[in-house]
Amino acid sequence: MHIYTAGQWALLFYFYCLCGWVWESCYVSVRQRRWVNRGFLHGPLLPIYGSGAIIILFAVIPVEDSLCLVWLFGMMAATALEYVTGAAMERVFKVRYWDYSGQKCNLNGHICLTSSIAWGFFSILLVRFVHPPIGRLLARVPALVVDPAALALTAVFAADVVCSVQAALDFKDVLTRLTEENEELRRLARRAEIAAAFAEDDLRRFRERTEVEKLLLQSRVQEELQDLREARTQRAERRQARWEEALRRRAAAPAPADSTLIAAGAVEVDLRTHLATLHGEQLQLTPKEFAILAILAQSAGSPVSAADLFEGAWHERFDDAAANTVMVHIRRLRKKLAAIDSSTAFIETAWGVGYKLRGNPGGPHGA
Repeated sequence: MHIYTAGQWALLFYFYCLCGWVWESCYVSVRQRRWVNRGFLHGPLLPIYGSGAIIILFAVIPVEDSLCLVWLFGMMAATALEYVTGAAMERVFKVRYWDYSGQKCNLNGHICLTSSIAWGFFSILLVRFVHPPIGRLLARVPALVVDPAALALTAVFAADVVCSVQAALDFKDVLTRLTEENEELRRLARRAEIAAAFAEDDLRRFRERTEVEKLLLQSRVQEELQDLREARTQRAERRQARWEEALRRRAAAPAPADSTLIAAGAVEVDLRTHLATLHGEQLQLTPKEFAILAILAQSAGSPVSAADLFEGAWHERFDDAAANTVMVHIRRLRKKLAAIDSSTAFIETAWGVGYKLRGNPGGPHGA
């Protein structure tokens, strides 16, 4: 490996600091889905990467021809640098800039086995693939340019380090004050616990006084619930009575035993054969549609309520859902009647009352 001058080593240091900043900032930003500046400094440099690259290069120069030794020496050098840097920054600034505590086989959270293994493979990548073209490019830079550029970058880097260290020390002071405030909060919490112990008796007496009010309130709520249950039962009884009365009226309606044919204008309904015709043409009806048409035909010209239609066709108690059921079947009946004769609306809606079939009732006829 080429032996570099001090200026070239400085340029290599800044170059790898920049590469490390770009890599780690982009990686963390993608993980957190927002831009994260991972640099300790204000500028786009991560000294840990620059220092790691330089130390790795120094460590593997004697063994660069052996991949195993490059991996081993690079891993050891980078891991040592990572631990010393992490421990020193935490001790000085009271802040951890990286933490491997959640990783297996870690040492005080500053280094871990997976990170060290990665450093070994990074050493191979650096020595065999990344650094050779960078070294060749650096060798082409004139010596008159290398030293001034290194000096200028060092001056900027030193100024950035001073500002960043000052900001970190200020942040350390903030953390120290927060720690002191937390101590004060803990003392206040202990005082609050003592006060709570004295207040426990007062709370117990208050609960005893409110227990009577609680029982009175429960009694009042139970009475109101009982009233609601009784009112609901009465409404159910009234509905039952209306339903039974409707069934009695239906049962009392005159219908001779041999009366099977009902004629209402052009509509004829045969109760025996369960056939219905319009203008002599048979209607294809479901059993419920046939029952509704038969009830309407018996009262042709007079409106029949939805409740009577439902209870007569379904023989069940009428409710709000039943009204929609009747309306759907009436709509289907109208379509089937219109398919034969669309010139006349045979089933009309009597608003507020129910439905009626046009035409005079023909009355029942013998079979």
